[in-house]
Amino acid sequence: MIFAIEEINNRTDILTGVTLGYKIYDACREVQLALKSAMSLLNRQEGEDKPTSQASCMKQSTVLGIIGPSSSSPSVAVATALGPFNIPVISHGASCACLSDKKLFPSFLRTIPSDFYQSRALVELVKYFGWTWVGAIRSDDDYGNYGMAMFLQIAREKGVCIEYSEAIQRTYSRERLLQTVQTIKMSTSKVIIAFVSFNDLELLLKELFIQNITGFQWIGTDSWISAKNPSIVEYYKIMRGALGMEVSNAVIPGLKDFLLNVRPSNSAGNTGMTAYWEFLFNCTLMPVENTSYASPCTGLENLKDVNNQYTDLSNIGYTNNVYKAAYAIAYSLHNIFKCNVMDNDLKRTCPERNAIGPLELTIEPKVPTSVCSASCLPGTRKAVQKGKPICCFDCIPCADGEFSNTTDSSDCWKCPLEYKSSKKKDHCILKETEYLMFHEIMGILLVTLSLLGAFLTTSIAVVFYIHRDTPIVKANNSELSFLLLFSLTLCFLCSLTFIGQPSEWSCILRHTSFGITFVLCISCILGKTIVVLMAFRATLPGSNIMKWFGPSQQRLSVCVFTLIQVSICTVWLVTSPPFPNKNMKHSSEIIILECDLGSVTAFYVVLGYIGFLATWCFVLAFLARKLPDNFNEAKFITFSILIFCAVWITFIPAYVSSPGKYTVAVEIFAILASSFGLLFCIFLPKCYIILIKPEQNTKKYLMSKMPS
Repeated sequence: MIFAIEEINNRTDILTGVTLGYKIYDACREVQLALKSAMSLLNRQEGEDKPTSQASCMKQSTVLGIIGPSSSSPSVAVATALGPFNIPVISHGASCACLSDKKLFPSFLRTIPSDFYQSRALVELVKYFGWTWVGAIRSDDDYGNYGMAMFLQIAREKGVCIEYSEAIQRTYSRERLLQTVQTIKMSTSKVIIAFVSFNDLELLLKELFIQNITGFQWIGTDSWISAKNPSIVEYYKIMRGALGMEVSNAVIPGLKDFLLNVRPSNSAGNTGMTAYWEFLFNCTLMPVENTSYASPCTGLENLKDVNNQYTDLSNIGYTNNVYKAAYAIAYSLHNIFKCNVMDNDLKRTCPERNAIGPLELTIEPKVPTSVCSASCLPGTRKAVQKGKPICCFDCIPCADGEFSNTTDSSDCWKCPLEYKSSKKKDHCILKETEYLMFHEIMGILLVTLSLLGAFLTTSIAVVFYIHRDTPIVKANNSELSFLLLFSLTLCFLCSLTFIGQPSEWSCILRHTSFGITFVLCISCILGKTIVVLMAFRATLPGSNIMKWFGPSQQRLSVCVFTLIQVSICTVWLVTSPPFPNKNMKHSSEIIILECDLGSVTAFYVVLGYIGFLATWCFVLAFLARKLPDNFNEAKFITFSILIFCAVWITFIPAYVSSPGKYTVAVEIFAILASSFGLLFCIFLPKCYIILIKPEQNTKKYLMSKMPS
């Protein structure tokens, strides 16, 4: 401040003919001492220690402005006391947001930003590192209480939770300080926000050092984060890595030379430099006879050879604020003395600053984690823990078919219908499609069985054609036998339509061809069964029943039975035909490509009609199973229909309960099993006689047990 005032007094562009005077008091950051100093400045006492008389209080003050105090609580006291006198108080270090209230402090000004901005900056710093669970310590004064209140308010708005908030003060008892230490020690947060003055913090650091409490990330305010105090080195293991805000630095031209050229003075009230000089150079400026512990100063001592806090101008933020405060008063006086009306622009440009870049770090700093709950990774969602702050939560994995792709997501979102959630539930992937394919093992096996059945059926037809004139082939309508073999071939081949990716045509063909070919097959068996019964009746005396069921009637019966099924299938296709469908309800992981039946009723009518004919055929064959001949075909028809019915009765529950492509596999298996049963039971015995026992392939042998 002395440098600024002397610089102003030596200038010719402002306050020409006016010399600024000053009087400096040290308030020592104490409210009472600051008030006493303010009153002394206000009343212009000649002797500082003299009591203030009533007359002196009646005089008008010659003090036009006060620079300081340097901290908030003394500034609140001084601004409150001097407010009624309209004496401007310009502080270079009081940052309490409370001092911005012009109703309470109409004449208070400052050259340091309000803690409103520092509090907001601290919250942004905490959020930048992802710390959402922090502890807070404050000085129990205006600076700490108002500053921390502002920080807490902004922190809650930004989603930062406070585990604890403790107040400390240098005058507190050690027991109360130890309670704060215990709170820090037992806390789960690893970041401490310290809105304190260094004098208060130093006592806390001492107790933490004694108990060896380390591992915390300290976040500091401008009041202590850049303080160059020797005790900081002692507490390095506690405070290392501390971050915080400091007052903007600057360069004041000429200040360095001014400081280095200061010399001790014998002027009254300016003996502070004398004491410092003696301490610095370990000598005395007093007469030798008065001191016995130090040698006299030689007069050659030079501050240029000293490197300490006094000569270090690397961090002079507060110094610059004092400098600006002195110039603010000077320019105000200059405008007043020139009788200029102040314009509305109250902004003043600061001295030009040097562009200072960050120093280079050789060790990568370790950033601690301080959260109540670890962040929820993508694929999970947050669930707030009951009775705890919003920063304490559980991470719940997203359900199947849901995802979250951001950290700390509050919800999971459903994947589109044709997509499923990934393994980590952090994005959606296209579902795999499933259907019975030709190239998979099950498909190859079923195709092989189907083609084998068609080949065997064709081979038997060839054998029958070669031996078409033999009695066993002609025994009961060889025409029905060939038609039955043809229908069985179609039954084997229709199973192929069930394999492969469903299409509109394959869905229509697979169900209708299955229904019609099986009815054709059962109709032929039914015709053969009726022929056996009629043939037995025809051998009785006076019977002419065969004329009512000759070859023409047999063909007609087969056509009628088959046309009924054709009609049912036609109605089915016209009203509600089968169609390809993507089944996404059965499984959340895959899309099942299937043929929707369209009309379920029509499908079961088709099956019911086949079952009706099979039941009728079974009853007639059962009645004819003991007819007296050496080759009773009705017995073999009974076995074949029994197998047929057993297969399709077990098919229904298996069809309903089988998932995905296995539903189709069960249906194909039922078709092949019933077809093989009919083929082997009806035709294998005949082939055995034709190929292995030709001597039995005679009319005499076949009729040997028939009544004469």
